[in-house]
Amino acid sequence: MIHVQCGYYSAGKLTLMAKSLAEQLLGAGLVNEKKVKQLKREKHLQRKQNPKGGGVQDSEHQARLKQQREEAAERDRELNRQRKVEAEAKAMKAQALQMLQHNQQPVDGEIRFNFTDPRNNKIKFLFVSEQVQQHLSSAKLAICAYDEDYFIVPRHVAEKVAERFAESLIYLADESQQQPEEDDPYKDFQIPDDLMW
Repeated sequence: MIHVQCGYYSAGKLTLMAKSLAEQLLGAGLVNEKKVKQLKREKHLQRKQNPKGGGVQDSEHQARLKQQREEAAERDRELNRQRKVEAEAKAMKAQALQMLQHNQQPVDGEIRFNFTDPRNNKIKFLFVSEQVQQHLSSAKLAICAYDEDYFIVPRHVAEKVAERFAESLIYLADESQQQPEEDDPYKDFQIPDDLMW
């Protein structure tokens, strides 16, 4: 008989535990039926609004994710902008090369024309004809470079090339030095640029 009482007692305890807190409070008379229904409805709405139950943590997590997405989008925009700038520079450089190849003057002659390459501050030279030397000295022709190749082109072409690829323009005579000043007493005694020693 003791055994049965223990089993009955433990079974009664289990039935008390199986009841929800709301049912236990209702049974004890601490709350009424209306209050229980209101609490259930509020709990249901809260579960619907925050399915994970994160509340504040969930909103912080969402804010962090949003910030990370914005930062990633900004990085992508910057990379795309850099790629676009590089592609435009490459296209301009290709246009410059095409203009140089299409408008280059023949470089054949016996006169050595020296010039300084500003890319590496070294003195370079080309063998040109007397007419090309005079045109280079009078700024009618200019020297442009693309990689290690030098091109002699008309001045207007060199200026257009410099607009697209500024490092290409290597030598262009200064026209202001070609014209003497009005009050210069030695204006009638100019030293030619092509003077051979």
